[in-house]
Amino acid sequence: MHEMGIAEQLVQIALDAIPKDIKNPKVDIIHLKIGKLASVVEHSLTFCFEIITKDTALENARLEIDFVPVRVHCKSCDHSWEVTGPVFQCPFCKDGDVEMISGREIEIISLELEETP
Repeated sequence: MHEMGIAEQLVQIALDAIPKDIKNPKVDIIHLKIGKLASVVEHSLTFCFEIITKDTALENARLEIDFVPVRVHCKSCDHSWEVTGPVFQCPFCKDGDVEMISGREIEIISLELEETP
């Protein structure tokens, strides 16, 4: 289950992003972008995240995930499109010289936090 490794990295990045001048920070929501080709199972990621955030500023934080579609650009004819199947061939010119624009990312977009007394 690679979701545990992903959760560990997300937690470390999120904790490092909390400003040091905030006393007793509590993160409410972590907004994520995850590409469809990142092969992340949302339920597994959430489960792992809940386990490793116990007793941290991220405990009880909610993950809000925006799944990013796979988008490809044809280098030959300059068209871009969303891939919905397993074929990475340009539907316009039938060339296979394509580059992936999105679909593999795992990004923290923002943290919503509050300072507790």
